[in-house]
Amino acid sequence: MANPITEGRWHFEDLEVGQSFSLGPATVTAEAIKGFAAEFDPLPFHLDEAAAKASMLGGLAASGFHTGALALRMLVEAMLVHAAGMGGLGFEKLSWKRPVMVGDTLAGTATISTLRRSASNPHMGIVELHLEIRNQSGHDVMTMTLTNLVEIRRPRAPILGAAP
Repeated sequence: MANPITEGRWHFEDLEVGQSFSLGPATVTAEAIKGFAAEFDPLPFHLDEAAAKASMLGGLAASGFHTGALALRMLVEAMLVHAAGMGGLGFEKLSWKRPVMVGDTLAGTATISTLRRSASNPHMGIVELHLEIRNQSGHDVMTMTLTNLVEIRRPRAPILGAAP
């Protein structure tokens, strides 16, 4: 029976290992850095321009979790809003490669690295996405792997190319 909430969205069967989604762009402002930091990561190099300039970063820098939140927003807009998503399972291999500074424009790619059926829920597929987020100079600023659940359109049908 079709799920009216996810009907018309990408299902597990519609996805392929190696499929990539372009993310961004998103430009980071001083106001956004300070606003995020004030609420979630109130360290001086995220809040105070003079303190940030005197730090090893040499200027106001976004929190790593702010960078992660921006990456998630870009992923939602490029892919997840179109998918028959059933929730996230977590992330791993998170690495902040270089600071994100005021005026940086972030973009990147999300690539499906693994597709497999859920062993405990046959109507769900598990999708692993590898994210690479870069600044305007093409330098990696963050990488991570996200794992999400996506609805299987026909749970009893065999799925070609997916691990059992």
